[in-house]
Amino acid sequence: MDNLNLSDFNQNALVCYESINGSCWKISRPLNVQISMFLGMAITILTTVMGNILVIISIAHFKQLHTPTNHLILSLAMCDFLLGVFVMPLSSMRSVYGCWYLSDFMCKIHTGMDIMLSTASIFHLMCVSAERFCAVCSPLTYRSRFRSVTVLFLVSASWFVSAVFAYALVFGELNLKGNEDFYESHMRCVGGCHVFFSHGSAVVTSMVSFFIPGLIMFAIYSRIYIVARSQARSINILANQLRIHSPKPGVFRYRTRKGTLTLAIVVGVFLICWTPFFLCNIIDPFVDYTISPVLIDALVWFGYLNSALNPFIYAFLYPWFRKALRIIVSGDVFHRNSCRFQLYS
Repeated sequence: MDNLNLSDFNQNALVCYESINGSCWKISRPLNVQISMFLGMAITILTTVMGNILVIISIAHFKQLHTPTNHLILSLAMCDFLLGVFVMPLSSMRSVYGCWYLSDFMCKIHTGMDIMLSTASIFHLMCVSAERFCAVCSPLTYRSRFRSVTVLFLVSASWFVSAVFAYALVFGELNLKGNEDFYESHMRCVGGCHVFFSHGSAVVTSMVSFFIPGLIMFAIYSRIYIVARSQARSINILANQLRIHSPKPGVFRYRTRKGTLTLAIVVGVFLICWTPFFLCNIIDPFVDYTISPVLIDALVWFGYLNSALNPFIYAFLYPWFRKALRIIVSGDVFHRNSCRFQLYS
C-alpha cells in the first residue's frame, strides 16, 4: 500500500476488506465520477465486442473474403473480441474501485490473458506485415509462399507463443524476479490485482511484447514504401520512353496497394495506442515505481481503445467491409447462398 500516492486521487481512500489486515486501498470517488468512468468503459467494451463480431462474421461468412490477409485479420479481430469480453469488464471494476474481489488465481488468469492478447495482437500484425511485404515486393512468388497452410502456421504460432509467454510469466512469477522483497513489502495486499514487473522482467516483457515486433513492422513497411515508390517510378519512366500514358494499375495491384495502406494504418494506430503504456512500463522500475498508478491505468485503457478502433478503420477504408455490414445488418446474410455474394468485382 505504501506505493500508492493518495495525492494522485485527491480523495479519501478506504480499504477493500475492512475486516482483513493488510487489505489494499479502495478508492473512494464521487458517484458521478464512477458513473462517468463506467459509462466510458462500457461504450469502449460494447464497441470493441460488436465491431469485432461484425469483422469476424464478415470474413468467416463471405467466401470472397477468404484470403491470406483476411484470415490474419480474422484472427486479429478474435484477439480484440476476447479482450472486450474477458479482460476489459474485470479491468473496469479494478480501475474504478482499485480493488479485485475475485481469487488470486482468477487474478493470474486475467493478467495472463491480458498479456497474451496484447502480445498476440502485435504478433498478428507482424505476420500481416510479412504477408504484405511478399505481396508487394515479391508478387510472382506470393501465391506459392502464402498458402492456407502458411497462414494456419502463422496464426497458430502467434497464439501459442503468446499464451506460453504470458502464462509462464504470470504463474511462474517471473515478473517478480529480482524485486521479490520490494513487492512483498510495498505491493502485496489483500484484494489487489496489481501487474508488477521487476527491472529485468519489465525490459524483457516490453521488448518481446511490443518494441521488437514494433521495430520489425516499422522496418518492413519502410521497405514496402521504398519498393512501391521504385516500382511507380519505373513504370512512369517506361511510359515516358514509349511516349504512352501510364496505364491504370490492374485490379490486383490496386487491391494490393490499398490493402497495404489500410494495414499500415492499422499498425500505426496500434503503435500509437500502446507505445505510451509500454514506455511507462519499462521506465517505472528504474524510477523506483514513482509513476502514478492512475496514469498507468489510463494508459492501459488507451491501449484497449485500439481494439475498438480497428473495425472503424476497416469500415472507413475497405469498401467490401461496408458492403458486408449492409448485408449483415439488413438481414440478407440469412438468404440462401449469401456467402457467395460478390463484395467487389
